[in-house]
Amino acid sequence: MIVINVKENESIDRALKRFKKKFERTGVLRELRARTAYEKPSVTRRTTRLKAAYRQKMYAKENY
Repeated sequence: MIVINVKENESIDRALKRFKKKFERTGVLRELRARTAYEKPSVTRRTTRLKAAYRQKMYAKENY
């Protein structure tokens, strides 16, 4: 359970923003979306490889 202590003289908008940030860091929504449809382990491995290759390509492009 996420607990946000509202500080004195703090607006509700600011506290809500802190709550949203903390909630996003927990990864609950990401996990929920991943669980909505089953993905085969081979497909998961393939997507992670593709993402890693893309990141590596972008990193190489940036540095050279």
